[in-house]
Amino acid sequence: MSETKQQAKVTVNTFRQMKERGEKISMLTAYDYTMAKIIDQAGVDSILVGDSAANVMHGWPTTLPISLDQMIWHGAAVTRAVSHALVVIDMPFGSYQASVEQGVNSAVRIMKETLADAVKIEGGARVAQTIKQITQAGIPVVGHLGLTPQSVNAFGGYALRAKEQAEADQLVADALTLQEAGCFAMVIEKVPASLAASVAQQVKIPIIGIGAGSQVDGQVLVGQDMLGMSDMFRPKFVRHYANIRQTVADAVKAYVADVKTASFPSPEEQY
Repeated sequence: MSETKQQAKVTVNTFRQMKERGEKISMLTAYDYTMAKIIDQAGVDSILVGDSAANVMHGWPTTLPISLDQMIWHGAAVTRAVSHALVVIDMPFGSYQASVEQGVNSAVRIMKETLADAVKIEGGARVAQTIKQITQAGIPVVGHLGLTPQSVNAFGGYALRAKEQAEADQLVADALTLQEAGCFAMVIEKVPASLAASVAQQVKIPIIGIGAGSQVDGQVLVGQDMLGMSDMFRPKFVRHYANIRQTVADAVKAYVADVKTASFPSPEEQY
């Protein structure tokens, strides 16, 4: 662990350099101090404090209900744990849609109150001016195209996006627009692998995929999904690297049994 802690801090420039040399970028979500500390020390390149906290931590069916205050609360807990990874915090629904000024003010609050490294914002050309103003304020921005969960009601669900040529062409145009607006990286979610690969080749900034194939510049997954902590949600693109849900359940059952039989605490565990 001590060697991992001494790894250099990942920055916006690190992302650019990784793309230039063809090194894949690893990103996972975290929403609390304990989990963030574990995955940071394990060497992940970037931690996303996603608005998926609405689902994972608060039990909402979509990402829409989570507030800016809640995202700041989660984000501050994560940044206090991290010394290596680049920390990106989602701008939640309702924190930037009303105006460019609202978006800049929200991004400034996130950066001041969490000490994060960057913010992430969903949308294409419609948010380009907001992104431009945020970056001009000195705040690094990650874009997000494809399946943008804050637009779930407009999309009518979480189906694969950009299957048709018109939407695919628009996604490419939006990617170029976001690059021009100042994004230093971009998440592309749940689109055909060939389209994501094409975008990664056409832009100079790193493309982080989720359900977007392997020919992009990096990958992001929800930490709890990757760890197998839920049996309710497993899209095709999620790989379980552990079965933490069963591990926790087994541990709790053993604890309950020990309490019931008075075998916990043992004499050695008492004062």
